[in-house]
Amino acid sequence: MSQMSIAPALRVLGVILLISMVCASTVPVIAEETLSISGSTTVLPIASAAAEAFMDTHPDVDVQVSGGGSGAGIKAIGEGVVSLAMASRGLKDEETAAYPELQTIAVAKDGIAVIVNPENPVSALTLSELKDIYTGTFTGWSDVGGDTGKIEIVGRDSASGTREFFFEKVLEKEDFTKFMLEKNSNGAVQQYVSQTPAAIGYVGMGFEDGVKVIELKGTDGKTQKPSIESVKSGAYPLSRELYFVTAGEPEGLAKEFIDFVMSSEGQKIVEEQGFVSL
Repeated sequence: MSQMSIAPALRVLGVILLISMVCASTVPVIAEETLSISGSTTVLPIASAAAEAFMDTHPDVDVQVSGGGSGAGIKAIGEGVVSLAMASRGLKDEETAAYPELQTIAVAKDGIAVIVNPENPVSALTLSELKDIYTGTFTGWSDVGGDTGKIEIVGRDSASGTREFFFEKVLEKEDFTKFMLEKNSNGAVQQYVSQTPAAIGYVGMGFEDGVKVIELKGTDGKTQKPSIESVKSGAYPLSRELYFVTAGEPEGLAKEFIDFVMSSEGQKIVEEQGFVSL
């Protein structure tokens, strides 16, 4: 190739390179921030839905939400692994001793729903009967006025805040029966009970699809199901608060996200997920 034919080619290549550099310099580079959240599978639907809405207005933020249970989330925030933890119970003494900087912030209310299969004729139980089922004193549905047949008892694993609350409020800190089938999430309990005619379980009130919710009978003879009214008033005996857990005073992106969940828009998301706003 002659020098005369090489020169125009080089000029064209130079122009293309110059245009490429100019275009590259005008493309905005988004610096992405990450907010990691883990813990309670009860709080998980709230945090996941809020994360989607938050990212819609914060395109430079990636909110990553995962379950694992309240205990696992509290350990993760205590050890600095995540930005926020989710918990369906308050902090234990040993947790505050290990991680004294941890703080809980209530973001919603919930009522633990006792659930059975829709085919089960039992519709109401006392807390005493519920305790007798989960400690193994009662083993058949006929013990509580139901059909003959063995009760399949389903509960949560040891990392669960829902289990801890149930242990304190229903079992009065007596041991669960060794025959209880343990599941690692509310959704897993819900699914098993919906597919198993003899099963009983307990879940957050946002997990009631495909199952029958048992009414709880008080000492006054009145029965209550978890509802917005009964949980807000405290009339439902298994009412509780749901929390975010922070390492010290919330700041930065974590504070922005908590403020969003506490806003009117965030509390609407709480209600849309089947829980009770503050």
